[in-house]
Amino acid sequence: MKSSQDWQAIRSLLPYVWQYKTRVILALVLLCLAKVANVSVPLVLKGAVDALDPQLQDVIYLPVILLIAYGLLRLASTVFNELRDALFAKVIYSSVRHIAGNIFSHLHRLSLRFHLQRQTGGISRDIERGSRGITFLLNFMIFNILPTLVEIALVTIILLSQYDSIFAIITTGTTLVFIIFTLIITEWRMRFRRAMNEMDSAANNQAIDSLINYETVKYFSNEAFEASRYDSKLAVWEKSAIRNQTSLAVMNMGQGFIIAAGLTALMLLAGKGVVDGEMTIGDLVLVNAYLLQLYLPLGFLGYIYREIRHALADMERMFDLLNQGEEINDRNDATTLAITEGHIRFNHVDFDYEPDRSILKQIDFEVPGGQKIAIVGASGSGKSTLVRLLFRFYDPTSGSIEIDGQNIRHVTQQSLRQVIGVVPQDTVLFNDSLFYNIQYGCPEASPEAVIKAARQAHIHEFISSLPHGYNTLVGERGLKLSGGEKQRIAIARTLLKNPSILVFDEATSALDSHSENAIAQQLIQISQHKTTLVIAHRLSTVVDADNILVMKDGQIIEQGSHQNLLDRKGHYADMWKLQNHGPQNF
Repeated sequence: MKSSQDWQAIRSLLPYVWQYKTRVILALVLLCLAKVANVSVPLVLKGAVDALDPQLQDVIYLPVILLIAYGLLRLASTVFNELRDALFAKVIYSSVRHIAGNIFSHLHRLSLRFHLQRQTGGISRDIERGSRGITFLLNFMIFNILPTLVEIALVTIILLSQYDSIFAIITTGTTLVFIIFTLIITEWRMRFRRAMNEMDSAANNQAIDSLINYETVKYFSNEAFEASRYDSKLAVWEKSAIRNQTSLAVMNMGQGFIIAAGLTALMLLAGKGVVDGEMTIGDLVLVNAYLLQLYLPLGFLGYIYREIRHALADMERMFDLLNQGEEINDRNDATTLAITEGHIRFNHVDFDYEPDRSILKQIDFEVPGGQKIAIVGASGSGKSTLVRLLFRFYDPTSGSIEIDGQNIRHVTQQSLRQVIGVVPQDTVLFNDSLFYNIQYGCPEASPEAVIKAARQAHIHEFISSLPHGYNTLVGERGLKLSGGEKQRIAIARTLLKNPSILVFDEATSALDSHSENAIAQQLIQISQHKTTLVIAHRLSTVVDADNILVMKDGQIIEQGSHQNLLDRKGHYADMWKLQNHGPQNF
């Protein structure tokens, strides 16, 4: 990772931390007090040792005050550190909470295009590692690196003021060599950590994708194939992990050598000073205590720095999610959509997913408020894309879409989507209860309203027959339910939403003929006096529509009532004949 990316990750984090600036400042004050107490301990210990040295005085006495002060300073260092940690805990965990919440909300604001391309397993792992990285960074960067640097500065000042400058030179020189060595080796090692992260995410993506598509794997007896794919990614991860651990051993040995060399040199100088009578035993104890006090955390500092680098690498991927641009945005002057009749108008709409992939061409039609319009055509003709544009998952490449004369680009997405109810062809349910999945259409709805919607969707009797009734869990993505049961749940929660505009995207395609006829009649009643768009493959379900649009290759090639289109003997009439007399009806 480049240093500019490191600082970018830290800058992204600072606003979340600084909102608790009072706690941060108090924690830093406690940190300084703890270090002052810690650095004072060897000075008091030197006085106590010298008081007990018979070569320095004729009368030996017990330095009670110094020994009590020694104990109190040790206690003060611990108390200040613990108070600091307790005070800073809210800063750490609130920051993690707010960042994770912001990323979660941001992911929901990103376009459908992003979510069609994303890999859920990798994203969840990036957020998990990034949140853990923030906790580590705040804990150890502020409370380990900063205190160690403060302590190095204080010890250097004391050594310079009381002893020959060579002591301070060796201390700071050893420290600088240690830090430089750690920086260089860590940069070299980071490539292995990044490779581990990438392959960990890739393996997790593949595992989750495979488990979500469990039935498909079974249909084709591809368990061994999936296991082989998963193992191939883990093999690359294993290779990077071994290199990471091996390079760690090289780093630890180099750090150990540097610390041992500095410690030996200082102790030789201190021992010579005692022999020459230039230093007391207390001085030797003081230098030794400072060295142990300094180099032990310095050795730990190497580990901390490595882990901070790893944390920054993890945070980089997480904050990259926040940097994903929102394709669909509300205008600064966006207004709330005001529904009067529910009149929909597509004005010469073109749409391309990619510059070289044209989907819709010059789509021009309107749906008077309260009327029902059907959109039919072969798969890939652009029917469902119309719904995505109306719901503003995408914006048209050119042209405009209006509801009651209001361009949907000029109103808030929230108010737009609040008035549109969609029953999709592929219904995905939350891994929760049946009650929760129906109530999701209107989270504040009463149990009575939920049951009423279930009755209207002809699903209440089925739910009541289950041992746990409405509390029955549906499984991940609703896998415990049949396709027809899932679609009836989707219809129920859309009815509970009670929107002004209804969209049924192949809403009865997964139902048997009996259920389809029953629900079709119910949908006719429900959609009365509501603007309704029905995307259908089975033409028999849309014969009552006020207007039928026939689409082919992203264009409207015919439109009119069912009987008018049959009389024209065009594309619609051919589709009708094929569905009612073709070879597929067996």
